[in-house]
Order: sequence, then structure tokens, then C-alpha cells
Amino acid sequence: ASRVIFLYFTGGVSHVDTFDPKPQLVADARKTITVDNWQGKIGEFTRYLKKPDWQFRPGGECGTEVSDLFPHIRSVVDEMCVIRSMETNHTNHYESTLGMHCGSWTFARPSMGAWVSYGLGTLNRNLPSFVVLAPAAPYAGTQTWGSDFLPAMHQGTQIVPGPDPIPNARRRVAADLQQLELTLLADANREHLARRDADAALEARIRSYETAFGMQQAAPEVFDLTQESAATLQMYGLEPGQTTGFGWQCLVGRRLAERGVRFIELIDTGSSGNWDSHGNMADHGRLAPNVDRPVAALITDLKQRGLLDDTLVVWSTEFGRTPYHENPDHPGREHHHQVFSSWLAGGGVKPGIAWGSSDEYGISVAEDRVHVHDFHATILHLLGLNHERLTFRFGGRDMRLTD
Repeated sequence: ASRVIFLYFTGGVSHVDTFDPKPQLVADARKTITVDNWQGKIGEFTRYLKKPDWQFRPGGECGTEVSDLFPHIRSVVDEMCVIRSMETNHTNHYESTLGMHCGSWTFARPSMGAWVSYGLGTLNRNLPSFVVLAPAAPYAGTQTWGSDFLPAMHQGTQIVPGPDPIPNARRRVAADLQQLELTLLADANREHLARRDADAALEARIRSYETAFGMQQAAPEVFDLTQESAATLQMYGLEPGQTTGFGWQCLVGRRLAERGVRFIELIDTGSSGNWDSHGNMADHGRLAPNVDRPVAALITDLKQRGLLDDTLVVWSTEFGRTPYHENPDHPGREHHHQVFSSWLAGGGVKPGIAWGSSDEYGISVAEDRVHVHDFHATILHLLGLNHERLTFRFGGRDMRLTD
């Protein structure tokens, strides 16, 4: 893989309603079981099994089952490696969002995108190496794309969907005058930096101005979707002139990938809520149509353009949702960090397989556990990076994403 497109669905998507079929959970629904962990509390708790709200069906030639919540994603499952044995460390949104992005559940640390930018650099100096397309920040806020102790040039640049995704990107003076001003500024910056040896903050500030100038040239073209055919817009579920929605994020993500952005994160924070369906799993049904078609379109589009071979598409959420509830008639599900599902596609991943498994009810890992650290190590490996050797000296030792 040369680049990553990370699709992040914030709020905790239910694994047993999406990518992890559990016929025994259907058969034993409303029966009681005893569990030893309830929302992070340790003990013995009697709970009622709750069946999935959507039916699972096999997709593609591989036959990997995906629920009716995501019929379009199911249609491209031959390109995917579905991981059904993910595990994270915490049952709260904030900590698990931080963990999924930074490999740390307690302290802010550099985001995975910042580590990839630091490890591999940029392919296009006129655009940031790490771009985040998100209407709003997820749980844990902007530190989910921060650089922390890495040089600031590696932090993510947030783009907010809308008619003006990058405010103030247009020149306010003529091009020749601006070039004169920037040349003078660059000379002054270099002279200033020369007197302050190895000032990372100053170097990052200089680099940010250089990138801002480059974005004036490159960014307007990236966001100009009039260059796309009517068929492409339709595939992503977009109307001509539309500048919001997850379809817009996915199509712009593809355009950024084509133009050399190293790490692109598309966050589904949703204008009508996120995937945290405590009250009613019907929220999943309301949100799914907004993202199902665009995600499938992204994978199809990348493959048609020959980009999927070296573009790693990653999908995840922070944790799953409980296959049980304390109330037998409750329509929602609670947080569940012991096992959940994620998937990978393209970029050297073996396609058309399901990796690992949960137990018969989807409560815990049964086989081939994949901790978040393993997930990150795999992503780095597919990019040609050894997760134990991609380090940065900070606080007296070598720090890493999978620390």
C-alpha cells in the first residue's frame, strides 16, 4: 500500500447487527445468561440475549455474510477482509476513540495518520500529507488527528464538508505580488531558523505556510466535483452541486488519494446523530443508508481506476454493542469492548475472507484475537513499515504507535 483511506464510524457500531452473524443468538434470544463484565464493571450479571434486528446474507463469490443493514457494502465483500475478533481496552467512547486513533487509551498520543505521515512523508507538497474529512470531531476531539510529540507538520488537516471546505484559500492579491511577498517571507524565515538550531515548532510553522500556498494552487481543483461524470456522482449517491454528506466525503477522499495525499480519514459523525444506539437500534437503520452506498462506491471506484491495489481502505468503529441487555424488551444495545468487527480492503490485504471469530453469541473473542495494537501493526506492515521500528525519541525513550 502507498496510502490509506480510513473510514471511521463514530459511536460504536453493533457487530452482531452488521458483520458478525450469530444464528445461535437468534435461536436463544430472550434467554438469560451470566456475564462477568457490564459496561466496564466486573462481577456476575444476569442479562437477556437480544437477537439482531437485521438478517444476514452471503455476499459475492466468497460468501462472507453481511447484514441487510449494509446491502451495498455486502456487494463488494469479495474485496474485503472482515475481522470478527477485534478487541479494545475500554468501554467508554472517549478512551476507545483515542485508542483506535492513537494506540493510547489514557494519554493523547500521535494519531495513526500522523505516524504514517512521519514514516513515509508526502507524495504531494501542495497538499497536506494527512487530511481529515469530517463535519465534526468524534469523541476525544481533534486530538484524534493530532501529532502530539511528532513534528506538527504531520497533524491532520480537517476539512469540513460544505460549499467552502477550505476558507480563505483564495488569493487576496495578484499572483506576482503574492510570490514576491512569499519569497521575502521565506528568506526571513530561513534566516530566523538558522539562528535557532533544530526548532521543530518553527520548522513546522514554515512548512505550514508553504503547504497553505500550495493548497491555493491544488485544493480548489480537488473539491471541484464538476469534473466528475454524472455516472460517478450517481454511483456515490450525489446530486450535481452537492457539497455535504458521506458520499461527498468518499468521492473527495478518492480525489485526494489520486493526488498523493498519504492518509485520508473520513469520519461519519452525522448531522443527525452517531452510531451510539443505547435507546433504539433503529438508529442504525436510520444512519446506514447515508453511508452504505458511498462506501461500496468508493471501493468500486478505486478498483475501476486501478487504485485499490495500492490504496488500503480501513473501516472501523471504537467498539461494538452488547449482544444482551438487562431488560428483555429493550430496543437498544450498550457499549461492548470485548469483541467487535472491523474490515480492510485493497493495499495487499487478502480479499474475500473473514478473519477470527467471536463466540456463539458475539460476547468475547473465540479465535485469532486482533487487539487494536495488532490492527495498527497490520496497517503499518501493509505500508511497508515495521511497527517496532517506526519510533520517535520523546521523554527519554523511543515512542511508537503500538507502544
